[in-house]
Amino acid sequence: MEAKNKLTFQFISEPMDVNFGGNVHGGAVMKWMDQAAYACATSWAGGYCVTVYVGGIRFYSPIKIGELVKIEAKVLYTGETSIHIGLDVHSRNPIEDDFHMTTHCIMVFVSVDANGKGTKVNKWIPETDEDFRLEAYAKKLMELRKDIEKEMLPFTKK
Repeated sequence: MEAKNKLTFQFISEPMDVNFGGNVHGGAVMKWMDQAAYACATSWAGGYCVTVYVGGIRFYSPIKIGELVKIEAKVLYTGETSIHIGLDVHSRNPIEDDFHMTTHCIMVFVSVDANGKGTKVNKWIPETDEDFRLEAYAKKLMELRKDIEKEMLPFTKK
């Protein structure tokens, strides 16, 4: 059994996931990542969470129809009500042994109550060197997002 701070989804990509180029549609990959991140965030929070940010999504290589897909979601950092989830997507031909990285991104969720108000989450405490490295990565991205939001402000005001 995996710890509450991480989980892995594995499944076969299907013909209905195809794009015009014959590979898995990027939108399907993004949906899968949102589902894995949601499951990880709600498991950590012990309740309902909503996606508030998806960033730095990077598609490295296509996923072929019929490949085994593995999505790894892991808590990288927690705020008062937020949970920062790192996602790595890998795929491989089912008859081969080695997965290859296809996609990476960070998603931020907020734990909410029945009225949509943020609720406090348990603090994620890094334990390993890798945990500390990933927490620092999440914090750095959080600072970069603040700069991006400031730049976008003139274009996002209604």
